[in-house]
Amino acid sequence: MNNEVTSNWVEENQRALTRTLGEVQALLRTFAARRDGVDAAAPSEPMPPPEPASPSALDVLCRTFGLSPFERAVLALCGGMELDASFAGLCAACHDAPHPTFSLALAVFPDAHWSALAPDAPLRHWRMIELSDATSLTRSPLHLDERILHYLTGLRSFDEQLSGFVHPLPAPKDDLVPSHRAIVEEAARVWAKGEPGALPVLQLCGDASAAGRDVAAAICARLGLTPAIMAAHTLPQTPHEFDVLLRLWEREAILGGRALALDGDTLGGEPGALPAYVDALIELLQTPLLVLSRRRRRTRHRAMVTFMIEKPEAGEQRAVWADALGAAAPSLNGHLDRLAAQFNLGTPSIRAACAHARASGEGSGVGERLWDACRLQARPHLDDLARRIPLTASWDDLVLPERQLRTLRTIALHVRHRMRVYETWGFAGKSARGLGISALFTGQSGTGKTMAAEVLARELRLDLYRIDLSSVVSKYIGETEKNLRRVFDAAEEGGAILLFDEADALFGKRSEIKDSHDRYANIEVSYLLQRMEAYRGLAILTTNLKDALDDAFQRRIRFIVSFPFPDAALRARIWQRIFPEATPTQGLDEAKLARLTVTGGRIRNIAMNAAFFAAETDEPVRMSHVRRAAVQEYAKLDKPLTDAETRGWT
Repeated sequence: MNNEVTSNWVEENQRALTRTLGEVQALLRTFAARRDGVDAAAPSEPMPPPEPASPSALDVLCRTFGLSPFERAVLALCGGMELDASFAGLCAACHDAPHPTFSLALAVFPDAHWSALAPDAPLRHWRMIELSDATSLTRSPLHLDERILHYLTGLRSFDEQLSGFVHPLPAPKDDLVPSHRAIVEEAARVWAKGEPGALPVLQLCGDASAAGRDVAAAICARLGLTPAIMAAHTLPQTPHEFDVLLRLWEREAILGGRALALDGDTLGGEPGALPAYVDALIELLQTPLLVLSRRRRRTRHRAMVTFMIEKPEAGEQRAVWADALGAAAPSLNGHLDRLAAQFNLGTPSIRAACAHARASGEGSGVGERLWDACRLQARPHLDDLARRIPLTASWDDLVLPERQLRTLRTIALHVRHRMRVYETWGFAGKSARGLGISALFTGQSGTGKTMAAEVLARELRLDLYRIDLSSVVSKYIGETEKNLRRVFDAAEEGGAILLFDEADALFGKRSEIKDSHDRYANIEVSYLLQRMEAYRGLAILTTNLKDALDDAFQRRIRFIVSFPFPDAALRARIWQRIFPEATPTQGLDEAKLARLTVTGGRIRNIAMNAAFFAAETDEPVRMSHVRRAAVQEYAKLDKPLTDAETRGWT
């Protein structure tokens, strides 16, 4: 509707409302005159008004909600009290009170009927009028609801009583990816074919919460509806407050042509379950409703059509990257393929990463800035679930046999080139199974398993997160699975490297089923196997007890790296690299130090302790300091430091 048409309608609506109020005033004056004993003539029939180009707001309201002529007159009477100061005096002249009542309306207006006062009649059911005194139905002052008053005057406002519960949903973006546009078209067809008042609920599920809102807004725009959103956890749980909110929203949806998007991601509880008050809203609401949720939610009776809103596919993400970067995209020389392969980001996150990269600098290195910006986009989702490990170790710090080093470099190679092999060369099209890259690091504590994970993360410029098993494993049935789902879902976005330390405690052998706890424990292991295979990032498991792991789990691990107890040659290489360049040393003999039969982790403990002893005496680190530190470290192991290990040290 253009501005000229809108202006004409507003003027016509104002004239129609003024004419209606004049008719009500005439009836009041006639009644007041008769009450005073004056022989007043009945009001003359008004001249028929010119046919308006569009019906007035009052006419639309009466037709939409099924108001009778008497109910229409009551509505106009209450509206006159707000819009014309003379109405208070006319009411007082009619029944000695300067306000309208049902009693006055029943006496003044023709075609009056008592049923208009019923709670389920339109005036009270839709809360168009309010009773000031609930103890008296006919004598209580009547007030017109503010939203209805604004509507009658032609003002397209939003009901203030819904503030705090319902908020406008921003207009849909015009950059929806093709897979999301297809969902918009299909969902719009579902509603277009439905019967008003009996539309099925549209459920938009998936991990892309921001995309779900964009899709919801686009569906509404496609059908000419104005979308609004409400967090499910804000719904009132007392019956009266819930009923009031339900009626106010339905009234607002009808008056404003609105649809409600219910954000179910704010709910806790079991997957798929709905709290009673949310379930009641879905079952009772008769106006257009969308439900946004990561997981499918069940309803009891209401028809529900579910659409999965996934992150854009790899090719779509690449197109979004190219569009967001504009003229800078062609100069990135393959960086877009790497970004699309590593980071599973939605359109808003991709655009945010581009903005961050542009703000962080100009000139060369834009590919690296984009990469780091993507890591920052994903971090907030994981930082609350796991601990991010600082990446300080490099290949030079990792002392292992050549075979193990080759395997670790192969792991990095698989992560780096998986997009080309899976997508471009078609391996993903052959089968969706086994595409996750997983590695099992086995060996005693201190042999370098965590350091190797750190080296891989630094090599690949990815974040490394250690999963805290104490916060994941739960004695309650189903809780471990739910916690792990949260970890994997959060990690998917940034392709972070997940490190499950001491994984034998979590991925143990599936046991023979003796009771319900064994059954659920086996279900958890099966779920973990599936997520490991589907995870598009790198998952590393470390264990001191390789034999404790489930056989099926080991078969699905792509790489298994054994970290051996270091022999004398490896220990000598560790001692050569253990002290930082800034640490002063004197007379250290790596060959003699290598006689200490300890792992690399304990060598580091000894070296650091020796440095503290040397700092105390303001001396460089000498063999004597190392011997003193070694005695303390061996004491932790409940074993003595032998003469064979320290012969010739001093």
